Amino acid sequence: MKLGFVSAVLADYTFEEVIDFAAKHGFECVEMACWPKGKAERRYAGVTHIDVDQLGEAEIKYIKQYCSDRKVEISSLAYYPNTMDGDLEKRAVYIEHLKKVITASGKLGISMVTTFIGRDSHKNVDENFKIYEEVWPPIVKLAEENQVKIAIENCPMLFTNDEWPGGQNLATTPANWRRMFELIPSKNLGLNYDPSHFVWQMIDYIKPLYEFKDRIYHVHYKDIKVFRDKLDDVGIMAPPLKFMSPKLPGLGDVNWGNYVSALTDIGYKGYTCIEIEDKAFEGSKEEIENSLLLSKRYLQQFVI
Repeated sequence: MKLGFVSAVLADYTFEEVIDFAAKHGFECVEMACWPKGKAERRYAGVTHIDVDQLGEAEIKYIKQYCSDRKVEISSLAYYPNTMDGDLEKRAVYIEHLKKVITASGKLGISMVTTFIGRDSHKNVDENFKIYEEVWPPIVKLAEENQVKIAIENCPMLFTNDEWPGGQNLATTPANWRRMFELIPSKNLGLNYDPSHFVWQMIDYIKPLYEFKDRIYHVHYKDIKVFRDKLDDVGIMAPPLKFMSPKLPGLGDVNWGNYVSALTDIGYKGYTCIEIEDKAFEGSKEEIENSLLLSKRYLQQFVI
């Protein structure tokens, strides 16, 4: 397994600064944020470390050489929109950019894109799977043509009032994963596995690793702390941030020894990236950098 981080936390850094930071501190890979240029709509979104709209042959050569010289790999190109948004105009914009990211990943020889399935938050699961059957086959076909794997993260995107009640990502449970892969069996569609999202959903985050071992293409390291007193007050049907908080690996409720042990059981040897969303480490540039270094120090007892 190769240990790296998601670049979105270094939002104000250039591509070169992200890679230099990774190289200086011994990270082996980076999941590189590739949002369209513009204002972020939410935390950790809207970050552009590789602009796929400005990716000619010279840029491709430069990116490859810059990473090669510093011995840092790009694990994937990351773009996490809602490709099944109920607003059809927004949906079309998101899909168009995702397709650009897929094409760019193929050209760069990365062959991996990390993203969400999306969801119309005001429709039920069955209704959303009908949208999935319309939206996703052409996206997966493009990935096949470019020999790119799409790794879907299992974050429900159910944190703010505008995402309520259904969230903005359908790929949130093992039951939904089975249905996804039955409808689109292509091996170019898989998972970006993040155990933290199962913690607050009260789902076993170890067992699915064994069932879906052949579909796990990328892995996140992020922790979640559930505050039981708050949960007792608002219940599991409340917006999750009312009873939980994202934390650095080792500071929440994930048992990382058990998690990495299961990854070794299934023979996972791919990219594993630290994802930082811990508000306790957002006060300064130094705190942000330290959040990555502390996480790396903790995880190195499991991942060498």
